[in-house]
Amino acid sequence: MGVGRLITVEGLDGAGKTTLIAGLVERLPVAVTVLREPGGVELSERVRALVKDPDLHVDPRAEALLYAAARAQLVAEQLRPRLDRGEWLLLDRFVDSSLAYQGAGRALGIEQVRALNAFATGGLRPDRTLLLRLTPQERHARLHGRDEAPDRLEAEPDAFFATIADAYDALAAAEPGRFRVLDAARPPEAVLEQALAALQDLVAEA
Repeated sequence: MGVGRLITVEGLDGAGKTTLIAGLVERLPVAVTVLREPGGVELSERVRALVKDPDLHVDPRAEALLYAAARAQLVAEQLRPRLDRGEWLLLDRFVDSSLAYQGAGRALGIEQVRALNAFATGGLRPDRTLLLRLTPQERHARLHGRDEAPDRLEAEPDAFFATIADAYDALAAAEPGRFRVLDAARPPEAVLEQALAALQDLVAEA
């Protein structure tokens, strides 16, 4: 049985995570299971509906706790068992999203949110994190071109996302061994090639 790998994809909404993940599934030489956050299991999908509902006012602390609860269930029900079986997992968002969005964006404190999520995940950490770097201005332009209405978080002002983008950069700088920063402003195929190169060492060990 091979070694299980957890690869997470992070970045601002509109950075191209969904497109990149689809490309990785097609191009990676190992089988990968795709999961998303919040979601991936029934309880977590129900939490997702709550935290994204634009008609709800959610206190920042409650928001952080809801994301952590959804994450705890996903880890227990899907991530840990699959990794123990030697599977490769590709996860759309994980703890770093909460550090950036709730820790920095909501000003709850990155270390406080980190401690909460260490409890929620039992200390589970990704083997590699692909950060799709996009400026808030580029993000705004991309989302403005979408037909669908923004969810509760997407509707926040640009200053909120500027804070989050800075937080992501700081997280990546603090853990260069885990993070690989990709230029999300480049064409999707170029971003995919960057991502494949960033995972080459893990693939070589598979």
